[in-house]
Amino acid sequence: MKYFERGALASLLRGLSERGFNTVGPVLRDGAIVYDELRSPDDLPAGWTDEQDGGVYRLRRREDEALFGYVLGPHSWKQFLFPPAQRLWTASRPADTGALRMVDHVGDDVPYAFIGVRSCELHAMAIQDRVLKDGAHTDPHYGLARETAFIVAVHCGQAGGTCFCVSMGTGPRASEGFDLALTEIFEDGRHGFVVEVGSERGTDVLESIPHRDARPEETRAAAEAVADATARMGRELETREIKELLYASYEHPRWDEVARRCLTCGNCTQVCPTCFCTTVGDLTSLGGDEAERVRHWDSCFTTEHSYIHGGSLRGSTRARYRQWLTHKLATWIDQFGTSGCVGCGRCITWCPVGIDITEEVRAIRDTVASKDRDSDSSG
Repeated sequence: MKYFERGALASLLRGLSERGFNTVGPVLRDGAIVYDELRSPDDLPAGWTDEQDGGVYRLRRREDEALFGYVLGPHSWKQFLFPPAQRLWTASRPADTGALRMVDHVGDDVPYAFIGVRSCELHAMAIQDRVLKDGAHTDPHYGLARETAFIVAVHCGQAGGTCFCVSMGTGPRASEGFDLALTEIFEDGRHGFVVEVGSERGTDVLESIPHRDARPEETRAAAEAVADATARMGRELETREIKELLYASYEHPRWDEVARRCLTCGNCTQVCPTCFCTTVGDLTSLGGDEAERVRHWDSCFTTEHSYIHGGSLRGSTRARYRQWLTHKLATWIDQFGTSGCVGCGRCITWCPVGIDITEEVRAIRDTVASKDRDSDSSG
């Protein structure tokens, strides 16, 4: 393990910029901590943290000047790797030549360096990799952005009220998928970071930063911070045989109950770091000599998403919520070999009516368990 002082973050950002990366990280804006361009460490949300619960998000001041002392905001890194609006190609036919010209826009963007990536978000990237990069049908835009991104992870030192990454096996400590991983600590009046290197690129960047070997008390403080986050999860989700549970509960009355509260706004899918539903639109200039195809995020909560030749396959709120939850926790496993949920809790926090995915699964599980007990006692 290595260690560098808080002041060395300026060297880190400068070194990444000199290597051609567009450096992105957490900033304070519009009453939330979101991801945007970082020009210096002064842009980081020093001394701020967040309080989260079902349908609740608020910022408050910390007692220290921690730079990564928050949990998660509404943004995920998906917005950079798989943007909400992505121009796929443009076409033109100039009047003077009449020759059709098409341009594929893969590789238009400068590579990103992500600062402050949490373990659950690294797992979310790995899940999207299986869908968009490593599967039978690859997305070249996503693949290039993902392969060129430099990732500075941050091990969590605290957990939020809606976090359940421990249940999903996705945190709070990052184990892979990063170039550098930091644990923010305050030790003997010093504010710094214990650093773990995860790649050759990470080694190269670290060499340009003033650093030293971490002392035993520093590595111990880092381990204690992560252990504290592990012990303070705000939510739990029992994943034992969850796929079989949901497959057997297709007609469960709980779907009707949650449908009475759900607004089908799609907030949960927009803040989710793994959802990947999209639609495409073609735009043509008034003169007819230029056109472009643009991909936009979509949501399985819209009736248009499942619209096929005359009608929507999921016309009810009940059907759409059931599709989302069952896909996330069950059919995703059959499709891609893993759950589609990483336990970040964003869908709970940013649901306007506070619908809680962990509570919905628990309610179904408890009902099934009760029926099983009644069956056993009557037998």
